[in-house]
Amino acid sequence: MPQPLPLNDEEKATYEWQIWVDDFREAGQEKLKGASVLVSRVGGLGSVVAYELAAAGVGKLVLAHAGNVKHSDLNRQLLMTHDWLGKPRVESAERRLKELNPRLEIVGVGENVSEENAESLVSQVDLVVDCAPLFQERFAMNRQAVRQGKPIIECAMYDLEAQITTVIPGETPCLACLFPEQPPEWRREFPVFGAVSGTVGCMAAMEAIKVLGGFGESLAGSLLTFDLRDMQFAKRRVLRDPACRVCSGM
Repeated sequence: MPQPLPLNDEEKATYEWQIWVDDFREAGQEKLKGASVLVSRVGGLGSVVAYELAAAGVGKLVLAHAGNVKHSDLNRQLLMTHDWLGKPRVESAERRLKELNPRLEIVGVGENVSEENAESLVSQVDLVVDCAPLFQERFAMNRQAVRQGKPIIECAMYDLEAQITTVIPGETPCLACLFPEQPPEWRREFPVFGAVSGTVGCMAAMEAIKVLGGFGESLAGSLLTFDLRDMQFAKRRVLRDPACRVCSGM
């Protein structure tokens, strides 16, 4: 977990309203300042996660996302702008986040998470927020987060539905417990509104803030699902798979 860093007067003024939260206070803000988070992809989910973490005062973000901004990104990827079409997504994200929080340290990686880079990326941070659409990326991050003992916030959406859980290695189910194999029906492109990815993105950012700040009750060991078509929410306990190929030995 992060080593707290003292706040200067400007930071105390900037984060004043959240410092008023009873079980967070200045000690929690100091933990956020000393914290580092990997956000895998800064698309519909990751844009919102990164923005909210930057606004909350997390000290360092590692952003991994390949490719250039295209028109179909603009309905939901809130760190991408029309004037950046054809240019690298990760550079657009960095530019927008620095406008919001110039104190923020950003490591921009112009590639998606893979088996080749997952170990290095996860090793740089205290916590991972998985916003990747492809299970190959998600499985690679999950394996490394479990091996390195790093919490990982898992979130995904489809159409008007979404789900989120928090993985604490050695304590809770990991992604491979919930999805031993890639769901056969899953595909790279799918229907979604930006407001759906934004909703679960805000929840994922709040989960990360709670875990890093050491307050509140996270979704560790629970899966929250919701359907915004009829505003139905459900929360259920999930169990570790004793035969899980990733975390069964912990």
